[in-house]
Amino acid sequence: MLDANFWQDKSYSKKIVKEKKLYEDLINSFETSINKLNDLDDLNKLALDENNLNIQNEVFEDIKDLRTLVKKNEIKCFLSKESDSFDCYIEIHAGAGGTESQDWADMLRRMYLKWSDNKKFKSILISEHKGDEAGIKSSTIKIEGDYVFGWLKKESGIHRLVRISPFDSGARRHTSFASVWVYPVVDENINIEIFDKDIRVDTYRSSGAGGQHVNTTDSAVRITHLPSKIVVQCQNERSQHKNKETCMNMLKARLYDFEIKKKEKENQNIESSKSEIGWGHQIRSYVLQPYRLVKDNRTNFESTNPDKVLDGEIDDFLEQSLYQVK
Repeated sequence: MLDANFWQDKSYSKKIVKEKKLYEDLINSFETSINKLNDLDDLNKLALDENNLNIQNEVFEDIKDLRTLVKKNEIKCFLSKESDSFDCYIEIHAGAGGTESQDWADMLRRMYLKWSDNKKFKSILISEHKGDEAGIKSSTIKIEGDYVFGWLKKESGIHRLVRISPFDSGARRHTSFASVWVYPVVDENINIEIFDKDIRVDTYRSSGAGGQHVNTTDSAVRITHLPSKIVVQCQNERSQHKNKETCMNMLKARLYDFEIKKKEKENQNIESSKSEIGWGHQIRSYVLQPYRLVKDNRTNFESTNPDKVLDGEIDDFLEQSLYQVK
């Protein structure tokens, strides 16, 4: 950073400054924990000598707060891969089942947006295809913040909901499925070459909110990468040029994620699994009837308060998936 030309390349300098801040925060937090522990140890010895129960109880409460801080640092140590500090895209698709699944997909999107708000992260709606009666058929959002991809990378998979359907006049219990796919926003310094002959660009009219302009011009863009069959789309800008630029960034992110998974020997054909959003593939179940339980099928971690989970309080599930060694 002391180099005279460091600030000439804004994208590179921004990346380095971000990395520096992450490491500084981790080191400072570790040093704070050590100092706090030493202070509490001294205070506890003094309380024992004087047989002061009030101070001992205060020390006990402070230790619980310290454990929370240490746990946060521990989690950051698990987020040590190159892409873990990146921002991320979340792609949500409703499974078969019409309005039921489309409403469930919308609930999942709300859950991740709530989680993002709770973390003080920034979220951006990239594209949305509304359901016929309610909910969404598909949606892509971008979340920006510290270690976002690291936190959410294991959310990819099929999510299952069991509830009494609000759309069924007979008040019967329904099971719905939706898929979630998370991939990192590629750093500008990572070179991913995309040839014009390998992509097909389609334009279409945007749907949903956005004003009169959105519905009268072909501003939305869809790009298909022919070799990998990856499809990305964007409609959140009025400018077709800006939507195309966002699509290209998303495509680079998808291709980068694809290559990373190949290098890690995760021989999983994501595109084929997307076409089978249903039984036998779910990573997490959210049961609202006949009992109330959210269970992660990979870690077996459970919560008996699905309302809080659907309101974005999913940190416990995310932490358990990070601790799991694959």
